[in-house]
Amino acid sequence: MSTPELTPDLIVFIKEAKDRQEIRECMLRYTRGVDRHDMELMRSAYHPDAFDEHGVAEGDPVTFCDWAIGWHGENQTRHQHIITNHNVELDGDTAHGETYYVFWGENRDGPPTLAFGRYVDRYEKRDGKWAIAHRVCVNEISGAFTEIDIPPEWKAMMEASGPNARDKSDVSYVRPLTKNR
Repeated sequence: MSTPELTPDLIVFIKEAKDRQEIRECMLRYTRGVDRHDMELMRSAYHPDAFDEHGVAEGDPVTFCDWAIGWHGENQTRHQHIITNHNVELDGDTAHGETYYVFWGENRDGPPTLAFGRYVDRYEKRDGKWAIAHRVCVNEISGAFTEIDIPPEWKAMMEASGPNARDKSDVSYVRPLTKNR
């Protein structure tokens, strides 16, 4: 088997693929940070001088992340920010992206929330790190849905896979992950 030749085109492709992956990882730091109420992780998705226009709130990373985690903690018992389609246009150390999201939140009062929208971002690579420099959250639709009646024994089995925690006691932080955690 022959080793592929590192042509100039292949080198450019590899560099762009690396940048795209690092930007995607930035998005995942944001979603995991907000869902686990991990302020440090959530803030790491932003440059310190970034600005987030989220519709219901806006501000610099400290202000916005404090608001977001505080709001979810006060109004919801569980929530998930799920990112899907992710497009990025690279231009040197600047990139523009559009990432679709689905949001689900179990409200303390009333039925669960289901929302769909897009994050429209300008990313910048500074000191070798990609992070959000400016974000506009485009909220396409938000509403409530009715939960189905799940038998109690099924619900107990589903909840046994947790615990679901919005902090570093969540199972997603367990290392190494083993059967007996």
